[in-house]
Parts: sequence; structure tokens; C-alpha cells
Amino acid sequence: MSKSTTTLQETNYSALSTLVTVFFFWGFIAAGNSVFIPFCKHYFSLDQFQSQLIDFAFYTAYYVGALGLFAYGAFGGKDLVGKWGYKKSIVYGLLFSAFGAAAMIFAVNANTFAGMLIGLFVVALGFSLQQTAANPFAINLGDPSTGNSRVNLGGAINSFGTTIGPIVVAIALFGSTAAITDEQIAALSLGKVIVLYTCVGLLFIAAAALFYFSKKVPAGISIEKTENSNKALYMLLIMTGLLIVMFAPVFNSYKIDMTNSSTEEVHAMNMYRMRWLLGALAVVVVGLLIANFSAKKKSAGWGAMQYPQLVLGMLAIFVYVGVEVAIGSNLGELLKQTEFGGFQASEATPYIAMYWGSLMIGRWAGSISAFNFSKTTKTILLVAMPLIAFALIIGVNTIAQYNMKPLYYYVVCVLLQIAAFYISKEKPVRTLLIFSLLGVAAMIVGIMTTGTVAVYAFLSGGLFCSIMWPAIFNLSIAGLGKHTTQGSAFLIMMILGGGIIPPIQGKLADVIGIHQSYWIAVVCFAYLAFFAFAAKGILKRQGIDYDAQVEGSGH
Repeated sequence: MSKSTTTLQETNYSALSTLVTVFFFWGFIAAGNSVFIPFCKHYFSLDQFQSQLIDFAFYTAYYVGALGLFAYGAFGGKDLVGKWGYKKSIVYGLLFSAFGAAAMIFAVNANTFAGMLIGLFVVALGFSLQQTAANPFAINLGDPSTGNSRVNLGGAINSFGTTIGPIVVAIALFGSTAAITDEQIAALSLGKVIVLYTCVGLLFIAAAALFYFSKKVPAGISIEKTENSNKALYMLLIMTGLLIVMFAPVFNSYKIDMTNSSTEEVHAMNMYRMRWLLGALAVVVVGLLIANFSAKKKSAGWGAMQYPQLVLGMLAIFVYVGVEVAIGSNLGELLKQTEFGGFQASEATPYIAMYWGSLMIGRWAGSISAFNFSKTTKTILLVAMPLIAFALIIGVNTIAQYNMKPLYYYVVCVLLQIAAFYISKEKPVRTLLIFSLLGVAAMIVGIMTTGTVAVYAFLSGGLFCSIMWPAIFNLSIAGLGKHTTQGSAFLIMMILGGGIIPPIQGKLADVIGIHQSYWIAVVCFAYLAFFAFAAKGILKRQGIDYDAQVEGSGH
């Protein structure tokens, strides 16, 4: 494939600029959970595992929502997102999330943690519909070979939301950005949460109106009938039933007060929860491997699951989202430890903002190829954009009156990421492999050290996670053809990893300590490196060489 013989499909920048607004909301709400978790932990007297149920409720909703979309297509013979079109699907998703924000307000008035979990669940159900439509939509708004960059652009805007999310939520919950004590956090009124989610709900409605009335955004309707995928549906329903069996005792145990229990009773409860959580993890891994094995023998009825790159990609999305969320959600507890600074909950906010901001740093660099710049300009921007993003994070937090001096030297990690970008040359397989291996190395350094070095190492997990989503997504749906939308729904389903892996790490932290619990992240990054290697071979056997296509396109 050469530049002289290839005509690239022109990118619809007008539609893309409107589309990326919804990416902002996903990041804003998800990152806000990282500050919301320590608040709920103190207000409701939760242990580390119980506080992680916020992530459990939020990310499990993605699985339920995407499964519902797939089930509709399997029984009705038509893809619901294709029937509505990408545009309307995103509008409906935003309105559903607004309904979830309203549910949060009712739960806050009732002063119930379980009700707040339900509200977050409904918000994320709307997100699942939005993401199922938005990711393939971004890829379809231009040439497929540059789809990775457009998803990265959306991710860059998403990460801007993650950068300011913790700061806004901290102000809404704590009243200011100044450090406050754990006792003050426990005494805060839930009324501030009402104000926060009233504003969030109104923003969802405003975004839905913007998208609905925009003439720049095409409808994106597809009337193609879906192929029989009953075997895939039955497998997912069986997995769902087993997950409910695994989750029920874990979820019910959050109401148990362990503060007055003996050491032996606490240990027994920890192991009880751990067994059920590991069982849930086994259900997902074994279920998908069985599906892949069965589809190889006879592909009929498996739909998109007949493609091994998709099934392995589903596991990759599962562990990627899991590790990204787990690192950030457990970071506040890590920073409370004396050897990591002994920070109060609100004092940890700039570090949490830097972690989520690290995702923005990488995605800003990864989105450069979405624009038709010269090779020289791209090289300059590859260096400049991460440094500008880093300066923005420092600046925003400084304006918010946080002491950012301890994070100045984090720029060394940013420079390492720039070097990794340069070596990867925008090739999805190479990029995913390099960044996964760097993630493994960073987590091991963090586990083996303490103090600033360890904190920087764990924060850099955000840098190395930053561009994984589009790489995994594109490699997973490559070659799926008419099964692309269905494959997209399956991948969105696997955001479930954000609801399983963080609680597993939280429970492991209750057993062996928060520091050593980050071995979970090492295992996750190791699988992502394996997926990059395996996907390359699978796609080559199908006559697809993604890295060669990207290199040949000049993007």
C-alpha cells in the first residue's frame, strides 16, 4: 500500500467535533468517582472493598447495557443502534444518563449508599449506549486506517474531563480545594452531592440537545439485518447468570459492619469476598475462552464471536479498563500510607488528577494523526503536545490552590512516554506492545520501592494506559465486516472489568496491604502485551496487517 496509489477517505471534521463532546462527560464522571470513593468511605464507614462498590456499580452497568443491546438484535433480527442510527443512539444515551443523575438525587435525599449505587448504575447504562455508538461512529467518520487517531482524539477530550473531574467533585463535596481532615469529610452534608448531580444532569440534557439539533452530524442509520448469533447470546446469558450468583453474596456483604469484629472474623470475611470475586473473574475468562474454542469448531450462530481477535480483544478491554480504574481508585488509599506521603483524602486530589491527566497527556499525542499535518509538524507536536498537556494539568491544579511542586519532576515520566510514542510510530500492534511492557515495568518499580519514586511509577500507569483503548478496539474489530457493530457492543460489554478488577484489588489490599495489591496491575498489563502479540498473528492469518496499513497510509 503506497501513498501514490492510495486515496484516503476524507475525515468529517464537523461531525467529529460535535461527537467528541460526549467523550468529555464519560471522563468527567468516571474520574470524579476517584474522589467520590474516599468521601463515601468515610461518610458511610466503609472498608476499602466496600468503597470499591462504587466502581462495581458504575462499570457493571456497561456490561448490562451492552448485553441488552445485543439481546435485542439477536431476538429482533435488527441492530438497535443501527436502527436508531449513531446520532439518535447517543442522544438517547445522554437522556438516560440524565435520568440516572435524577435517581442519584433521590438516593441522596434518602441518605442511602445502596440507592446512590443504583443511581450511578443508571448513569452508566446511558454511557454504555453512548459508547456502543460513539466508538465505531468515530472510526466511520474518515478513512479506516486513521480511525485509531480519531478515537484517540475523542479519548483526549475524554481525558480533559478526567483531569478537571476530581477537582470539580472535590470542590462540590469538600467546599474548597484546601486540605481537610478525614473527620471533616465524614461530617460533610450529602446536600452537596445533590448540587453536583443536579449540574451533571443539566449538562447531560444540554449535550443531548446540542447533538440532536446539530446538522453537521449524520444519522448513521444501518438497516442491515443481523446474522443469527444465538450461541453467543446463550453463552453471554449463562455468564450473566453465573456472575449474578458470584456477585450477590459479595454485594450483600457490604452491609456488614466489621469495625467491632475480631482479627479472625475480619480475615474470614476478606477471604469470603475474595473467593466470590475471583469466581466472577473466572466466569468471564473461562466463558470467553470456551466461546472462542467452540466458534473455531463451528462458527454458525456465534456471530462476531467467531473471530478470535474479538474474543481475545474482549478480554483485553476487560483487563485494560480494570487496571486503569483500579490504579486510580486505589490511589487515594495508597497515598494515605506514611511511606507514600500520609496524605488526607483531599490532599490526594492533585495526585489523582495527575493520574487521570496522564491519560490526557498520552491521548493528546495519540490524536495528532487525526489531522492532516506534515511529517515535520507531527514530529514537533508529538513532543510539544504531551508537555503542553502536562503544563495544563499543573496549571489547573495550581489555580485550584493545590501544591503541585512534588509533581514537577513527573515530567521525566512524560518524556519517557514521548520516546515510546516515537518508537511505536503510530502502529497499533507495536504501540500496544510497547506501552503494555512499560506498564508492567512501572508497576513492578512501584511495588519494589516507596516514596516519590513509587508514586511516580504508579501515576505513570495512566501514561501507559492512555492510548490502549483505540489500539485494542481497532485490532479487535478489524476484519469483522457486517459484525462490526455487534463486535463493538461486545467490547463495550467488557468495560465490566472496571467493576470486577478494582474490588478484587480492594479486597486484596484488605488482605495483604494496599501497596502489594498492585500486583493485580502487573498481571493486567502482562495480558495486554500478550494480546498485542497474539492479535498480530491472528490478523495476518486473515490477510490483515494493520501496522503495514498505517505505515503505508502515511498517518
